[in-house]
Amino acid sequence: MSTFTTLSICSILFVTLYFTSADAAKFDIRNNCPHTVWAATVPGGGKRLNHGETWTITANPGTKEARIWARTGCQFDAAGKGKCQTGDCNGVLQCKGYGVPPNTLTEYALDQYEHQDFIDISNIDGFNVPMEFSAAPGGKCTRVIKCTADIVGQCPNQLKVPGGCNGPCHVFKTDEHCCNSGNCGPTNFSRFFKQRCPDAYSYPKDDATSTFTCPTGTNYKVVFCP
Repeated sequence: MSTFTTLSICSILFVTLYFTSADAAKFDIRNNCPHTVWAATVPGGGKRLNHGETWTITANPGTKEARIWARTGCQFDAAGKGKCQTGDCNGVLQCKGYGVPPNTLTEYALDQYEHQDFIDISNIDGFNVPMEFSAAPGGKCTRVIKCTADIVGQCPNQLKVPGGCNGPCHVFKTDEHCCNSGNCGPTNFSRFFKQRCPDAYSYPKDDATSTFTCPTGTNYKVVFCP
């Protein structure tokens, strides 16, 4: 291989890496809860966050079906293996898959239709900690989504679990609550969540009032217990 060819390939790789890095969205994940939480992200992994601590991750354009959530009541050994009371992801600190309900979810898909990011907060998997998901200050987007009600304290008895409030699909596993057939509407249980967190998904067909957009290139903040 000639020196010119080698330099050309290196230049292409540098430019590719530069633009991938420059276009990546930054997510600042902060724990404002009075107790420790173990932040989880897919893609991204996981990290213990004491009160007031922030963890920053990045995600490249085209990333979709991504989630950020808080795990509570966790114990991990030096190898990062253990268990959490809510939001556990296969007993590991560094999550590879989604968490076990109940958990309040931040969801996002970057650089989708017409170069828009699609963002939401979801209670479909239930609720464990209050959450705010917003565009970082200084950008083109000013979107702020919140779910800060006392859902755990007011949770219906059928959905109550230690440390959280389950979504009805996880409890009842019926078409009515899970929309497995793709044809369903709100239920009394989904309305319980929607009345308290009107910005958040309360059942799978709740798109019209629960999905928001920001221009691709926006950076974001996720705050537990805002």
